[in-house]
Amino acid sequence: MALGSAGVLVTATLIAGAVAAPAASADSRHGQDREARGAAIAAARAAEAGIDWQDCPADWGLAKPIQCGWVSVPLDYADPYGKQIKLAVDRIGNTGTPQERQGALVYNPGGPGGSGLRFPARVTSKNPVWANVAKAYDFVGFDPRGVGHSAPISCMDPQEYVKAPKMDPVPDSEADKLAQRKLAREYADGCLDRTGRAMLQQMTTPNTARDLDVIRAALGEKKINYLGVSYGTYLGAVYGTLFPGHVRRMVVDSVVNPDRDNIWYEANLNQDIAFEGRWKDWEDWVAKNDAAFHLGTTRDVVQAKWLQLRATAKKNPIGGVVGPAELLAFFQSAPYYDSSWVPVATVFSKYVAGDTQALVDAAAPDMSDTAGNISSENGNAVYTAVECTDAKWPTSWRKWDRDNTRLNAQYPFLTWSNAWMNLPCATWPVKQQTPVNVRTGKGLPPVLIVQSTRDAATPYEGAVELHQRFQGSRLITEKDAGSHGVTGLVNPCINDRVDTYLLTGRVDRTDVTCGPHATPKP
Repeated sequence: MALGSAGVLVTATLIAGAVAAPAASADSRHGQDREARGAAIAAARAAEAGIDWQDCPADWGLAKPIQCGWVSVPLDYADPYGKQIKLAVDRIGNTGTPQERQGALVYNPGGPGGSGLRFPARVTSKNPVWANVAKAYDFVGFDPRGVGHSAPISCMDPQEYVKAPKMDPVPDSEADKLAQRKLAREYADGCLDRTGRAMLQQMTTPNTARDLDVIRAALGEKKINYLGVSYGTYLGAVYGTLFPGHVRRMVVDSVVNPDRDNIWYEANLNQDIAFEGRWKDWEDWVAKNDAAFHLGTTRDVVQAKWLQLRATAKKNPIGGVVGPAELLAFFQSAPYYDSSWVPVATVFSKYVAGDTQALVDAAAPDMSDTAGNISSENGNAVYTAVECTDAKWPTSWRKWDRDNTRLNAQYPFLTWSNAWMNLPCATWPVKQQTPVNVRTGKGLPPVLIVQSTRDAATPYEGAVELHQRFQGSRLITEKDAGSHGVTGLVNPCINDRVDTYLLTGRVDRTDVTCGPHATPKP
């Protein structure tokens, strides 16, 4: 499951010294040393070159005063003088006085595969949650390697990728499983064919963290201020491990569990459990608001209507295009984000009342939106490439089948859909790495961790794990809430603390528990 990038995708982390795994072989240590040296060389080069800021290209949708530029990074940090790729970067200056400026705040929204280029628009749109921080910081976004304008990768034809209806992710037979396994293998092969071995092998979180350090240097900053959401928290955790002395302030929001045993196979299994819980929260809310939606006064009744809709779409795709896979792609945004609660319930309500067009408009692909389809396919390609290359995945189909069959019995909402999305990793065509051992290094400041207890995409345990690994960190828990990405929501208990930390560096003496943000109103 793509971790909270801007759209919900479904197919279905050196001067400070790299940290080697305690059990790492001499070979892998040597590789990390070479990459650490390569990162230092690239950063020194970027510091000298700087960034040639210009108005953004018209088709990027980033109006003045946002500016855009490029930063060159090595494709392979072990070969810093070899092939370079260009990363797209944008910024908006701080809104306060020159005296108030505290540097650049660099953002990653997650994915892997999400673009951070919309971040400066939080200033131009006068987003009140970020108004205080914008006085002190330039807001800087970037497309990570492989994403968007930064040497984009691809695994299949974008129009084919979005075409609907797709197979029902929940298999009825061994033949269904065999067909999905074939699709996953073809997708993995497509990544190699369309992206090339050299690029695919370098699509990793540690390389993106090294890229982040080169961007820091190109910005002319000695230390980075960083905001990462969802997968962006893992990027932050790896950056903080590889470059602890280069961090000034870091906020991580909705946290990936950085335990190496969790990256990435177990992380996806744990998501399936958390999604089921948050799906039930949404159904409870729909039932409580039956006067608005007329979908039933209990969770069970709402669930029965969902299963009925699913069965109808399986038998005859709605509008010829919306089958179970497309329904899931649309409906899963509700357990992801509270902002989707009302829109998803409204479309569901209209369908039950006899308006099928609203559902087709919401859930079917727009084949005429070729730019959007290219972006969706690219996001999924990067998600797959990074997760498959970052870590070793089980190659035994028996293991995948056993684990997902067991989970699906209790947590059916997302389990099989998530399995097929990640199955290309079982036949991945390039060498899979060993994840970084995330831990505190010399110079790492207190990191601020923000997490809701009922998050579906990044379960709460992840925040607890990172908190234990980063000494001096502080954990703000949003209790009885589950929207993915907490810092962008209105909750003064959280917003005020994030502001205080970013503006002064101060954290509370102990961890803090906040009440939930306001529940959506129909």
